[in-house]
Amino acid sequence: MSEVKFYYGDQVPLEMHKVRIVQKINLKPIERRLEAIEEAGFNTFLLKNDDIFMDMLTDSGVNAMSDKQQAAMLEADDSYAGSTTFTKLDNKVREIFKKEFFLPMHQGRACENIISQVFVQQGTIVPMNYHFTTTKAHIVINGGIVEEIFTDEALKITSEHPFKGNMDIDKLTGLIEEHGREKIAFVRVEAGTNLIGGQPFALENLEEVRKVCDKYDLMLVLDASLLADNLYFIKQREEKCKEMSIKEITGAISDLCDIIYFSARKLGCARGGGVCTNNKEAYLKMRELVPLYEGFLTYGGMSVREMEALTIGLEETMDENMINQGPQFIAYMTEELLKKGVPVVTPAGGLGCHLNAMEFLDHIPQTKYPAGALAAALYVVSGVRGMERGTLSEQREEDGSETLAHMELLRLAMPRRVYTLSQVKYAVDRIAWLYENRDLIGGLTYVEEPKVLRFFFGRLEADSDWPEKLAAKFREDFGESL
Repeated sequence: MSEVKFYYGDQVPLEMHKVRIVQKINLKPIERRLEAIEEAGFNTFLLKNDDIFMDMLTDSGVNAMSDKQQAAMLEADDSYAGSTTFTKLDNKVREIFKKEFFLPMHQGRACENIISQVFVQQGTIVPMNYHFTTTKAHIVINGGIVEEIFTDEALKITSEHPFKGNMDIDKLTGLIEEHGREKIAFVRVEAGTNLIGGQPFALENLEEVRKVCDKYDLMLVLDASLLADNLYFIKQREEKCKEMSIKEITGAISDLCDIIYFSARKLGCARGGGVCTNNKEAYLKMRELVPLYEGFLTYGGMSVREMEALTIGLEETMDENMINQGPQFIAYMTEELLKKGVPVVTPAGGLGCHLNAMEFLDHIPQTKYPAGALAAALYVVSGVRGMERGTLSEQREEDGSETLAHMELLRLAMPRRVYTLSQVKYAVDRIAWLYENRDLIGGLTYVEEPKVLRFFFGRLEADSDWPEKLAAKFREDFGESL
């Protein structure tokens, strides 16, 4: 795709697939959208799909499957134990990741649960390039402490740094020296740091992390859920990797890691997940918990049909023309918003386009959840559902005070091979209009606040009648348009 040039006009992403199955979506009038967000407690997670036009909440479990994936699902062997379907998946994991032992699980957070239960003890520390919400929750609930060892570049919203997901090697070494290696449960690296804009790490940086782990005899654990995007960025942005194939880069990454886990809802465009390793001792410790929490060792809570699809999906992930579609659409959306002055995270990362709510709504304090307010406002004026990635996604301190996020982002995920360029252009148009009318947007306050992972199902309310005023302005400018 990157080698195709347009002789006339602007350069735009070119899909290297054709659409053969379509699903009808609806764009409801703004009056219904206003009712819907109020019914959902201003939490986009609680919106009903029937009220949504473009669902950019997540790329988890909503990516389009290929024809080969769907065909493979018809071959599934649903034996409880010893399934042929599992053998196919097991062999594919061995081929791609070069790991001898594989444990299937029902999704990524199931992997986090078992890894944390086995390796995290009271008071131990897990250094990482950045946390993910469920990862942190599992580590903390098992008595561990998360320490984010990101580089200074990571928190710069506007940047040209190609690898803002890198880990700071000096800080990592200093942390280990300060606390002692016996206090470190393991070192975790996330491919495509989710909460700071889907920013990738470099292969060279992972090699340096590996050297530190070798020096102190520590395990290196990779969250590979967003590996596909990270692979694309490494090949595009890292000079020494430009002539390597995607499969060769995957192998190089895998060789550096002791344990790899992933959510197949992201990696492989199926549903499920798994953990793989060459460490037999670690494998045996984790294996004991799989039948307890997931299912037998040859299905681990996964549907065998999904396992067939995942086997094909992992192979397709090794195709650059498959994995580049998401990042290139995200880059296009980011560039179009920049042209209109909308504050976004740069460089464009993986997973989705990220709006900088801290600047977009600089009149709203973090304690009033600007990213959450922006998510609600965008839905009202467009029917586009995004996800808050800011203070709402954090958890309160023990004294009840807010943990203010490093960034306030509205993530607009780009499900793979799902939306067309015209739909992306529609979203850009509505976001640009909203930015021009941003002063109409107010804050949010909690009315129902769960103690753990509150952003999933907590309910809020507007701190004024700003949603009604925003809807009225929309009608004034757009007339009868949806």
